[in-house]
Amino acid sequence: GQDVLVYAKAVLGLSDSLSGLPLATFGIGIGFGSVLAGKLSHAKVEAGLIPLGAVGLMLGLLLLGTLSPGLPGTLLGMGWLGFASGFILVPINALIQWRAPQDRRGAVIAFGNIFVFGGVVAGSLGAWTLSSVGLNAAGILNAAGIAAMALTAWVIWLMPESFIRMALFLVTHTFYRLRVTGLEHVPERGGALLLPNHVSFVDGLFLIASIDRPVRFLADRRYYEMPFLHWAARIMGVIPISTGRSPREILHALREAGRRLDEGEVVCVFPEGQITRTGGLLSFRQGFERIIKGREIPVIPVHLDRVWGSVFSFIGGKFLTKWPDRIPYPVTVSYGAPMPSTVTASEVRQRVQELGEEAWRSRKSDRRLLQHSFIRAVRRHPLRFAFADATRSRVSSLESLAGAVALARALRPHWINQYTVGIMLPPSVGCALVNLAATLSGRTVVNLNYTVGRSGIESMAGQAGLETIVTSRVFLEKANLEMPEGIKIVWIEEVRKTIGTSERVKAFVMALVAPIGMLERGVGVIRRPQPDDLSTIIFSSGSTGEPKGVMLSHFNVDANIEGVVQVFHVGSGDRVMGILPFFHSFGYLATLWLAVNHGVGVVYHPTPLDPGGIGELMEKHRVTILIATPTFLQLYWRRCIPEQFGSVRIVLTGAEKLSERLAAAFEDKFGIRPFEGYGITECAPVISVNCPDFRAAGFHQPASRRGTVGQPLPGVSLRIVDPDSFEPLPVGTAGMLLVKGPNVMQGYLNRPDLTAAVMHDGWYVTGDVAVLDEDGFLAITDRLSRFAKIGGEMVPHGKVEEALQQVVESDEKVFAVTSIPDEKKGEQLAVLHTLDESVIPGVLEKISASGLPNLFIPRKDAFIKVDQLPVLGTGKLDLRALKQVALERLSSPLP
Repeated sequence: GQDVLVYAKAVLGLSDSLSGLPLATFGIGIGFGSVLAGKLSHAKVEAGLIPLGAVGLMLGLLLLGTLSPGLPGTLLGMGWLGFASGFILVPINALIQWRAPQDRRGAVIAFGNIFVFGGVVAGSLGAWTLSSVGLNAAGILNAAGIAAMALTAWVIWLMPESFIRMALFLVTHTFYRLRVTGLEHVPERGGALLLPNHVSFVDGLFLIASIDRPVRFLADRRYYEMPFLHWAARIMGVIPISTGRSPREILHALREAGRRLDEGEVVCVFPEGQITRTGGLLSFRQGFERIIKGREIPVIPVHLDRVWGSVFSFIGGKFLTKWPDRIPYPVTVSYGAPMPSTVTASEVRQRVQELGEEAWRSRKSDRRLLQHSFIRAVRRHPLRFAFADATRSRVSSLESLAGAVALARALRPHWINQYTVGIMLPPSVGCALVNLAATLSGRTVVNLNYTVGRSGIESMAGQAGLETIVTSRVFLEKANLEMPEGIKIVWIEEVRKTIGTSERVKAFVMALVAPIGMLERGVGVIRRPQPDDLSTIIFSSGSTGEPKGVMLSHFNVDANIEGVVQVFHVGSGDRVMGILPFFHSFGYLATLWLAVNHGVGVVYHPTPLDPGGIGELMEKHRVTILIATPTFLQLYWRRCIPEQFGSVRIVLTGAEKLSERLAAAFEDKFGIRPFEGYGITECAPVISVNCPDFRAAGFHQPASRRGTVGQPLPGVSLRIVDPDSFEPLPVGTAGMLLVKGPNVMQGYLNRPDLTAAVMHDGWYVTGDVAVLDEDGFLAITDRLSRFAKIGGEMVPHGKVEEALQQVVESDEKVFAVTSIPDEKKGEQLAVLHTLDESVIPGVLEKISASGLPNLFIPRKDAFIKVDQLPVLGTGKLDLRALKQVALERLSSPLP
């Protein structure tokens, strides 16, 4: 301080009244530096700031002494020195208070202050000594800079881990935006075991940067011994392990990890054992259980979110050789509550998955609306293939946006002041453009199910309060449909005629260059939706009762899309066959919003029941992805030729159970096995799905398992509970399936009572009976509603159906089981079938010999011959019609 005053007077020529200005700016710099250091520390002690501040102090002293700037430069330099000092003072003081024993903290702080004042005295004596030998003020500053340089080198040598933390701090706060939750679950002292998911090469960096305690990682010896990593790994106390070496060496590494825990250190193990290449959560290995066996150590589950998609993840099938999506890149590190040391690998995996669900919810604040993502995707790749159908061979992404803008402007007078609009069109380019137009204008879309007849359409329109329905004369004539009265019908053919050349030009200009806000105003936006506002209302199929309106928000749909594309790696080279109607939740999600927002082209066909037309379109447009229900797949297996499926790489099916016989037959004919998934309209709709396995030299990461509907999507959490008590059940036990995630609906339209009935502490009650295995694969057993209660015993319809199908060895679905009231036993099984009546006795004889319980075997007179099994427009079995037919044909109680 004395040297600064001398410098101010001797070098800068300041008067006594102004000579204190440099010291004042130094003090102000300390204030700003301290505030920023505290903010950057994120409620933890960040030792990495110390060498950073020391380097800043050294550079500031040397520059001041060498350049001898005037008054403005000196004030700026002194402010910088103070700023750098704040980066040293804050973490040092925090470290002293944190590390000091609680009963001696005051004495330690007092002793530290003695050192501080001792340093002030030593500095003054040093400055006096240097001035006495003839050094001027500038020379003294240079000497101080050299001393700071030596001190910085000594600090780095003394605390090399802090130097590495400094480097990591710079990386994480420059290229990443780190968000940390649950930090209070990491103990301040004592051993703890961290068990995170493994998504990228830099996962350890995020963990180190998120907590203030040193972390000892178990790492593959191959990486530990890399020359450019070895020195840092050794300094950071990394414990090398190699599964390719002898069991003794592996055991030694595990014992070393246990010893570190006993010494009170934090140890981190990645229980997946390798970085995910599939995008999903891999199975958890049990090695960590041996480390904590016999130790009372808290086990802390950790989830790293949004790391998939970063440069260091395997997104796109490669590491590093891709550009970051944004800088700084957001990453969330979530620490869960400590689990006991008796915990199993499957239990930890379940908790990590639940942390992932919580992290996905936090994405809402920075996610874009569906239409905004669409606009941005179009402007990045305006000439990319977007749509095609039988009447249009190619629509580019720019043409799709311009078409939607033009339609929205033309429809503006028809749906003015209406927040919800109805659309009744088959899968086609026109249907997609009308949906896009309605969403661009801020409206909620209701795609009406045209397969349920006039009464069903009236019910849906009444529940949604629709005033306008956009449809097509040609479509209504071909489908022989009647529209409900009292609702304005807008014919899309007539609307198109009103769009002249000038309007088309305006639409193209708006689509290409107009700011999003201006574009929305130009199409007559009725409101500016938020992520929680409704994107669509999709009515359930009504297979078990009157259709219910499922309200899905922009964030519900967006979260489900992001989960799907994380595990199914799709891109601009893909074409999806759009045969599912938009009133089908997966048709709306996959063949509209997923496609337009992720560069996937769609080839539409108005009906899934035309295998000839579908096969031709698939071959012509080289379709790579087919999405269909098993009922439709069976139709294509019978009627399409293998050449038409030559470009297909993914076949995805759901909505009903995929039989092993059909899967095998489809694979035998087309060379590709369908992936079975599971979804519910209330979950936007995808919950779980089987995906392609990852295979490479030295790697095999399974993402599919036969007999299951796959693993839950990223961001989705599953729980199997007792249907009566809702208590969680052990792994491998059948029970009621609950779902939680950002994809779960906002509720049922105008039915808070029904919404409350299916929500339990934030979990959606699916009504399905299911089993989760230790690797997180889900198997659906049946629906609770598809059980017959016979003499007090629960008999699953699905199991009886499966047994009957196996007996007849048919690749087609020929049986459907329901139950009807019975005076003696409460309920009785009834079976609809499409076989010849003469084969039923033989079927009964075989099923009786199959070992099936007697209660599960239908009576001979409970078999009902029908021309075809009742199926909904979505491809699902129509359970309500099934029961109706059974009641009509078996009107009197069975003997």
